[in-house]
Amino acid sequence: MTRIGIIIGSTRPRRIGPQVAGWVHEVAARRSDAAFELVDLAGFRLPLFDQAIPPAMGGTGGPGAQAWVRTIDALDGFVFVTPEYNTQLPGALKNAIDFVHAGWADKAAGIVSYGVVGGTGSAAQLRQLCGPLGLADVPAQVSLHLATDFQDFTVFTPGESGARSLDALLDRLVAWTTALEPVRSSRAAVVS
Repeated sequence: MTRIGIIIGSTRPRRIGPQVAGWVHEVAARRSDAAFELVDLAGFRLPLFDQAIPPAMGGTGGPGAQAWVRTIDALDGFVFVTPEYNTQLPGALKNAIDFVHAGWADKAAGIVSYGVVGGTGSAAQLRQLCGPLGLADVPAQVSLHLATDFQDFTVFTPGESGARSLDALLDRLVAWTTALEPVRSSRAAVVS
């Protein structure tokens, strides 16, 4: 079965990303066309990208980085749950992305962003990264606003429009991930 990781893109103390990712997982778990799992970036404790040999040339990094790479390699698609810091992608998420090379290729990704303006700056930066990584970013997106989708800016209270947007994102993500499966299989056959 297709495996899709829901990546929590923040590692800050008292972050609200786990609330949003939990909601994504709860909605996704009702589906029977893919298996969804939470991937908490904070659990990998990645250092700042410090590899002398980049992943594209075979660099692997320490144990935390190796565990992160294995996790990404084993998944067929992704939902990035990302906050927006100063209208930008969180440094921890960009750093984690840099530790992986081949594991992103020929897979699909959806974006659920949140922030003062819905996390649109962070989402735009993620989209810029997808192409060079070989990730197909689906056009459907969920943008959650701190003023309207969170009580007191801290407690996530999803509304109906967010749920509809999430369903559309998951529909497209599963379809694209499934469509790319033959490409991933043929690439794996060439590598082995």
